[in-house]
Amino acid sequence: MIDPRRLVVLAAVALLALNPDMAAGSPAKSKPAAIPTVAPPPPPAEPLPPPKIYLFRGAMGPIFSTGMDRLSEKLTQAGFSADVNEFTICRWIGSRAIASYKETPAPIVLIGHSMGGLCSVIISEMAAKENIPISLVITIDPAHATDDVPLNVERFINIYLSDSVLGGGNVVAVPGFRGHYASYDLKENPRVSHINIEKSDDIHRQIIEMVTQLPRIQAQTQADAVPLRYLVPGDTLVELWDSGVRLPVRRGDTMESIAAANRVPLWSLAQSNSLPENAPLTPGQTIIVPRHLTPPEPAAAMATPPARR
Repeated sequence: MIDPRRLVVLAAVALLALNPDMAAGSPAKSKPAAIPTVAPPPPPAEPLPPPKIYLFRGAMGPIFSTGMDRLSEKLTQAGFSADVNEFTICRWIGSRAIASYKETPAPIVLIGHSMGGLCSVIISEMAAKENIPISLVITIDPAHATDDVPLNVERFINIYLSDSVLGGGNVVAVPGFRGHYASYDLKENPRVSHINIEKSDDIHRQIIEMVTQLPRIQAQTQADAVPLRYLVPGDTLVELWDSGVRLPVRRGDTMESIAAANRVPLWSLAQSNSLPENAPLTPGQTIIVPRHLTPPEPAAAMATPPARR
């Protein structure tokens, strides 16, 4: 007769063989899945300090370049410090500007009329030798002898009269320039002359807007900047775009619809692309459109072009 105790032991062994998990007792509690940690967002970029603005009169500046003094007053009212200088002390002011930047770096803005425009480019060249960037240079009917724009200039705007004897500087950039460049020839406007071009309230307003926005402009790849050169129609107020950008043409686009969508006049689109205003466009083609570095609110949709008459 089999011992009952042996039967109990044999039954227990068989049960364990059939269900090995019982030997381990209660299953171990699984560890909770690790929650992936999300890196905190980077701290906001430190705002740039206020720009240091240097303005320069032309020859006989207290008589013929008084617009520079008016612009300085408007910049001061807007909260900036803007000194007006004679072009004859150009290099001395340039040395001071460079020393000031080395001590306390801040965006440098140079604005000059006539010989003062030539001076603005000279100071830019001085800064280039010290590897100091110039944030914005605006020349207003600069002298013919004005040099090319050096590589350290980030934004350059030339407003001039190509038929002017006293000014007329058709300033271009050096080869390899990758900043933002725009040139505006106002010779078609009979009301504009060398001795009043720097007095335009509308140009002053746009310059002040540029200087005000300067610390808030996001870093942009300059490689996509297309230089602009315009002969502004005589009955048109000049709009100071910074540079152009290439945009692809979509099916159904026309010169009119692209101009309307980007809030630019049709003539500017035609000139920047060397095309007639009614030129047919092909999808995939690229069109150069003028732009501001801090653009206005984007259009919600393609605006309907004006009806043809």
